[in-house]
Amino acid sequence: MKSTSFDRVETLSCGSRIQHGSFNKRIYLIRAASEGLATLPDRLIGLARENGYGKIFAKLPESQTPPFFKAGFVLEAEIPAFYQGSEKGMFLGYFLSEERKNESAHQTYRMNKALALQKRHSRIKPLNTTRFTVRTCREDDLEAMAGIYRSVFSSYPFPIHDPAYLLKTMRSDVDYFGIESAGKLIALASAEKSREALHAEMTDFATLPGHRGYGLAAHLLLHMEKEMGVQGYLTLFTIARAASPGMNITFARAGYLHGGKLKNNTHIAGQIESMYIWYKHLFTGK
Repeated sequence: MKSTSFDRVETLSCGSRIQHGSFNKRIYLIRAASEGLATLPDRLIGLARENGYGKIFAKLPESQTPPFFKAGFVLEAEIPAFYQGSEKGMFLGYFLSEERKNESAHQTYRMNKALALQKRHSRIKPLNTTRFTVRTCREDDLEAMAGIYRSVFSSYPFPIHDPAYLLKTMRSDVDYFGIESAGKLIALASAEKSREALHAEMTDFATLPGHRGYGLAAHLLLHMEKEMGVQGYLTLFTIARAASPGMNITFARAGYLHGGKLKNNTHIAGQIESMYIWYKHLFTGK
């Protein structure tokens, strides 16, 4: 993974939490506080213009969206019953340049989505349990985990190549899972949990090149789903590269529903790419 300066996460004076910087060239509104909500969209637009960013990406409960729509934000994706299993979650975008708004790989994205939907609920190859073992990652795995992420991704939105970052997140709100073979980790994924919202993001999937083709990501996902269900999470989701047919197929095959697309949203694998939202409820009635 190339050395780079990652975007920083900070809490604004109003209590809202954002990530922003020149790496993704965007502002990501992670959580909006109720205080100052009416003026928050204009504040974010001002900050984006000041820094020359191309996009603002906001993840919000539906009840918080009116000021954002009024300010010119558009709906890119949504997940029903995203917050506490009841309130809809909405993913909004605000574009500050035509370049950021227009997708050069639109046809590729569309074909990958169609392919994923065609393979919905198709058979998942059984895991060879004599060769592979799925387990929860531990703190003594950190160096090996960072090594896998460095080898798989040329760039990533967060510094997952850094053992210190992995340790910090592991001790807070992220559960990491791995598959090992012959005593060595060869594939990884994580569940980033929101205890307040009762949802978890299935993310950070990586398999070493020499071990691909065995459906390891699918089995990591199945294992993670069971763990999140035991812990009481109600909704699972992912933000998957629209340019990657494999990950979109993995989620569609596992019964996830398509929630929309985030245009030119994330710096990953060396460039800014669009992302697809997929989601699954671990409860009935929605």
